[in-house]
Amino acid sequence: MKRARIACIAGICCIFLLIIAVPAWSAAAGPAELKKDDRCAVCGMFVAKYRPWIAQIIFSDNSYAAFDGPKDMFKYYLQMNKYAPARKPSDIAAVYVTEYYSAKLMDAKKMFYVIGSNVLGPMGDELIPVASEAQAKEFLKDHKGKGILKFQEITTDHLLRSYEQ
Repeated sequence: MKRARIACIAGICCIFLLIIAVPAWSAAAGPAELKKDDRCAVCGMFVAKYRPWIAQIIFSDNSYAAFDGPKDMFKYYLQMNKYAPARKPSDIAAVYVTEYYSAKLMDAKKMFYVIGSNVLGPMGDELIPVASEAQAKEFLKDHKGKGILKFQEITTDHLLRSYEQ
């Protein structure tokens, strides 16, 4: 009787651990370790040379697309049928951009993006990702930005505009 009770408790513990662990295994492990020869999936530039601007899309199969800046990442993200016709938006597990002040890859969907500033990226005009709205407002003022957008507000029109200083 005592063995049966121990076996039952052990079985319940195993099931509990599986319930907790399986979602963690299937989630994206975080940003990919870029290789020296990784190229931007939009423009073809080597991305390792532009560490302060790197962006990534991680797919559910753990492959990734790397970008030399948030602007190219958004071009890809918003026009996957053009840049990756074999992929679907549902294949995306995570999206990362390099946050301006910390220079760390962070969840792109949580960032605030300053548009039209006097800070240029590797390809010129760039969307500047910052972690908080307060930082975005400060950056906007300090760098003559034209506006602040959240991830879901960015459209292909924002990517095509040239913001004159």
